[in-house]
Amino acid sequence: MRRLLLYLAAAASVPFADVTQRLGIDFTLENSPTAGKYLPETMPGGVALFDSDNDGRLDIYFVNGARIEHPMTKGRRPDKSDRRYWNRFYKQNADGSFADRTEHAGLTGMPQNLYGMGVAAADYDNDGYTDLYVTGVGGSTLYRNKGDGTFEDVTKRASVGAGGWTTSAGFVDYDNDGRLDLFVCRYLEWSFEAERSCGDRNPGGRSYCHPDNYKGVTSLLYRNNGDGTFIDVSQQTGIASQDGKALGVAFADYDADGWIDIYVANDSVQSFLYRNLKGRAFEEVAVSAGVGFNEDGKTFAGMGVDFSDFNNDGRPDILVTDLSNERYMLYRNNGDGTFTEVTNATGLGAATLPYSGWSTRLLDTDNDGWKDIFVAQGHVMDTIERTSPNLRYKQPPLLLRNIRGRFEQAGDFGTPRAGRGAAFGDIDNDGDIDIVVTNLSDKAIVFRNDSERSQAWTRIELMGKRSNRDGIGAQIRVRGSDGTVQHHTVTSAAGYLSSSDNRVTVTLGAATPIEIVWPSGIRQMLSKPVVGGATRVTETEP
Repeated sequence: MRRLLLYLAAAASVPFADVTQRLGIDFTLENSPTAGKYLPETMPGGVALFDSDNDGRLDIYFVNGARIEHPMTKGRRPDKSDRRYWNRFYKQNADGSFADRTEHAGLTGMPQNLYGMGVAAADYDNDGYTDLYVTGVGGSTLYRNKGDGTFEDVTKRASVGAGGWTTSAGFVDYDNDGRLDLFVCRYLEWSFEAERSCGDRNPGGRSYCHPDNYKGVTSLLYRNNGDGTFIDVSQQTGIASQDGKALGVAFADYDADGWIDIYVANDSVQSFLYRNLKGRAFEEVAVSAGVGFNEDGKTFAGMGVDFSDFNNDGRPDILVTDLSNERYMLYRNNGDGTFTEVTNATGLGAATLPYSGWSTRLLDTDNDGWKDIFVAQGHVMDTIERTSPNLRYKQPPLLLRNIRGRFEQAGDFGTPRAGRGAAFGDIDNDGDIDIVVTNLSDKAIVFRNDSERSQAWTRIELMGKRSNRDGIGAQIRVRGSDGTVQHHTVTSAAGYLSSSDNRVTVTLGAATPIEIVWPSGIRQMLSKPVVGGATRVTETEP
C-alpha cells in the first residue's frame, strides 16, 4: 500500500482545465438522497455531447434525477416538476459559451416524472438531425429532433418506452439495413415500494443494498422499421435469453466479420458478449471468449465500458470499470475470437485498485496516436469510510496515459467528487478531446483539453448513404509508418449512461491514407484528409 501511495503522489498534473463557469454551464445533478437509501439515489446521471442543429458546435444535455421522499408509499412517484430536477439542455453559442435552452427545446423531462438515469444520442430517422433517448427508473423517453431547435416526445408512437429500470442505451445498426436500431440496458427488478433495508440498525447505519439482493432482468433490443417506429426483437434475436444486471453497453466488430457485436457490463453477475450472427440473431459468447469474468473466474461490478483498440493492433479491446479493491478490467483482443485479460500486465490493476469507476473512455488525450484512459470516479456507498477507512466515497477523475500499450497515471483532477456520467468530444474544435463529467449532489464539470499537439490531426465526419446517415458502426483505420494501426469504431455509445460525439479525431503523423469501411461494406480511402480541421466524408456508391 505504501508503494501505491507513493506512486499516486508522484503523478504529474493533467493537461485539462475546468472551464465550466467560463462557458456558462450551471447544472447540479440532483439525486435526492434520503434516509431510505433507495438504490437509484446513487446511480444517475448521464450526459450527452452532440450537435443538435448541425452548426458544427457541440451542445450538452444533462439527465437529472427527481425529488423522492422517504418512505415512498401510497402511490408516490418521483417528481420532476421543480426546476431543480429538470433535465438540462445547453446550446453552444458562436463565441463558445453556452445558453440554457431547455424549456424552448422541450427537454425538461416532463411529464413522465421518471427518475432520470442516462441518454443516447443519434439520428435514428436519418433526417439529418440528432435525436435523444433518455432512460430512467420506470421507463424511457424518445425525443425526436424537429430541426428547428425543438424536440418532440415520440415514445408512444415509436413503441420504445421500455419499462423497468433502464440504464445505459445506444443506437447501433445491428442488421446493416441503413437504419439505426436501439439497445437498452436494464438493471434490476426493483421498485421504490419494495426497497429493502440494508446495513445496521444504529443511527446512520442504514446503507444502500448490494445488487445481490435483487433479481436480474433482460435488456432490450428494438429494430428500426424505417417509418419512425421500432419493434422489440429481444426474444427472437437472443438478447432476452439471459437475465443480467446491465449498466454499460458498447459496440464494435470484434471478430472482423462485418457485423457489429455488443458487450454489456453487468453488475456482480457475468458480463455478456453478444456475437452478431449476420443480423439475424446474437450468440452470447462471453465465457468462451474470455470476457465474462475476471482472470480469477469471478464476477465483478461492471459499470462503465468501452470497446476500443488500446494497443494499436487494429482490433477492438474491452475496458470495464469496477469497484474499489477489485481493479478495472482490460481484455486484449487476440484476433481469433478470444480475449486475454491484461489488467495487471498493462499496469491498469495497480493504478485503479483504490478507485470505483463509472463512465470511461479510451481516447487519445495527448495526440500521440495511442488511446489513453479516462474514468469518472466515486464509490457507490456514501458510508464506505465507516466500514473501510482506507477507501473514499468522493474520488477525483482518473487519467492514465498510454505508453505504447502500458498505462501510467498522468495525475488526477484535483477536488474529489462522486463522479458518475462522462461524455467526450472536441467542444472547442481545436483538435483535442474535451470531457464533461456529472457528479452526485454537485456541479457538473467541463474539462477543456489543453494538451500540446505534437502531430497533425484531422476530424472525420461521416455521412452515410446506403449506411445510416451518422455512419454509426463504420470502421476507421489509420496505419502508421511504424506498422501500428489506429482503429476506431464510429459510435456515440461508451462509458456509463452517457453519449459522446460520434465524430472521430485521428492523429496523422507519417500515416498512410485513412481507410473507412462503412456498415454497408463499402470501402473508401482518404489520401488527402484536411489537416487541422474537419474532413467530411460522404459514403460512395458501390
